[in-house]
Amino acid sequence: MNKALITLDNVSIGYNSQPVLSGISLSIADASFTAILGVNGSGKSTLLKTILGLLPPVAGRIDAATSGAPLVFGYVPQSIQFDPIYLLTGFDVALMGVYGRIGPGRMVPAGERDFTRECLRAAGAEEFGGRRFAELSGGQKQRVLIARALATRPEVLVLDEPTAGVDREATKAVLEFVSHINKERKITVLLVTHDFASARHYAGHVIWLHEGTVMCGPTGELLSVERVAEMFERGEV
Repeated sequence: MNKALITLDNVSIGYNSQPVLSGISLSIADASFTAILGVNGSGKSTLLKTILGLLPPVAGRIDAATSGAPLVFGYVPQSIQFDPIYLLTGFDVALMGVYGRIGPGRMVPAGERDFTRECLRAAGAEEFGGRRFAELSGGQKQRVLIARALATRPEVLVLDEPTAGVDREATKAVLEFVSHINKERKITVLLVTHDFASARHYAGHVIWLHEGTVMCGPTGELLSVERVAEMFERGEV
């Protein structure tokens, strides 16, 4: 088991000091692939925002740092839209991932542009990097957004239901790629989803938000066919 990269110690999450979920204690290992699973309204987005540092915990402590420096997160949203009046290409969108390093208003160095092309190539998006982002299919857009996240040089790749509204073939291609870079590049992956099948197939560990409780453990134990079937029979999922 790799060392813990993110640790939550008796954490409560919520808004305006009002907890939505409490008593969360868990660790996310370095280079792991973890799925955050739950139905709509279960608190997945709140937990994710808290881990990312966008929301302060209502109580408890979160340790998400390496060598004293905050972790670098690469974020892939469900989808992103740009007004077609902005003639942004796939490359332009992927290049946004380097802006946090170079600072606002500065010229993007040639080396960063070359690195962005490498990220597009790694994400299988190089061939449509020169096309207008607004004209790409859902699966193609998600690959560009993964390239943008990789361009941040992340220690943790966070995907917030990245295949929502994407067809089954594109969903498989995106998740197969994410699984590949997790294994090959040892990048820690957090996948937020409500898809039990995808979580069971790709994730090694699961954080399952269910009826106000937070369960965590190896996928094979928490999402065994027998356990999930039993919960479905009881009407709990």
